[in-house]
Amino acid sequence: MRIGIVCPYSWDVPGGVQFHIRDLAEHLIRLGHEVSVLAPADDETPLPPYVVSAGRAVPVPYNGSVARLNFGFLSAARVRRWLHDNAFDVVHIHEPTSPSLGLLTCWAAQGPIVATFHTSNPRSRAMIAAYPILQPALEKISARIAVSEYARRTLVEHLGGDAVVIPNGVDVDFFARAEPKKEWQGETLGFIGRIDEPRKGLPVLMKALPRILTERPGARLLVAGRGDEEEAVASLPREMRSRVEFLGMVSDEDKARLLRSVDVYVAPNTGGESFGIILVEAMSAGAPVLAADLDAFAQVLDQGGAGELFANEDADALADAAIRLLGDEERREELSTRGSAHVRRFDWSTVGADVLAVYETVTDGAAAVDTDERAGGLRARLGL
Repeated sequence: MRIGIVCPYSWDVPGGVQFHIRDLAEHLIRLGHEVSVLAPADDETPLPPYVVSAGRAVPVPYNGSVARLNFGFLSAARVRRWLHDNAFDVVHIHEPTSPSLGLLTCWAAQGPIVATFHTSNPRSRAMIAAYPILQPALEKISARIAVSEYARRTLVEHLGGDAVVIPNGVDVDFFARAEPKKEWQGETLGFIGRIDEPRKGLPVLMKALPRILTERPGARLLVAGRGDEEEAVASLPREMRSRVEFLGMVSDEDKARLLRSVDVYVAPNTGGESFGIILVEAMSAGAPVLAADLDAFAQVLDQGGAGELFANEDADALADAAIRLLGDEERREELSTRGSAHVRRFDWSTVGADVLAVYETVTDGAAAVDTDERAGGLRARLGL
């Protein structure tokens, strides 16, 4: 099958959607399918052979964060050229409502189109306001996927229609077979995420940390991710700052080794999450998980059966749970065992088969994807 996948966010800025698209593409290629991914990317970004650059992205506030997106007349032309040159059997668009390549592709394409909705934002006034612009594009989608029940709910409440829920996938064995790193072991808490993005929750963890380090004098925190490290520890007593180790951006291999090494993985995210791929990766590595009780996180963690939950944005609750877990090896082993069993449902062997089943449904007897000559220009679409 010839499959085109559209990534809305810049390939050179790591994120859950990009990782999901990368892993889906590589899984499909291993199965023998022809895959091309269209994504925003800076000129100097090294790209895998299956990725086609749609040009440089620009930062845009989106879903409580800042996303690097690609939109405009030049981008629209590149989308149309990509579609025309490839004659895909199916095009799979991610985040078709974001002002980026997904929406441009919906406008430009005709034929079998699958869309995955990642966003969970039940109070999106912007999405409601944009519905008249989005509606013609959304009507062209042949099948809809939501990565969680909460992403599906956002779709139903704001845009109408429905979607099949297929979660993000993970190569479980990649994380399970990673070798722990000795220097990252020994009463360690782990955090992976953008340091200077508040909704990833590092400030909440930093607020809880003095109590944790006081109660557990041998404990320390390992932080992987980009951002201002000095600002991140500014709220900590000076004598405790050395017990926070910043690892910067880490490779996939080192991320797996980190998750295999820590005693507890902490996910203090404060909102805007529709799934929680890092929780799945942590469970795959056998790390006991402690996470904020966001609806999406609770679903991934089997409502607390595969990981512990604490009250969102409550630093005292986080501290209490972390202190308890660090002192209870039996409970950590129980969480590790439960998580390792629960996470198998997110393996690509299951998720990939579900995605392919959707592709087969929309391509059965259908012509290849082509450009829609009736789509009109970008100015017309925006009412300019």
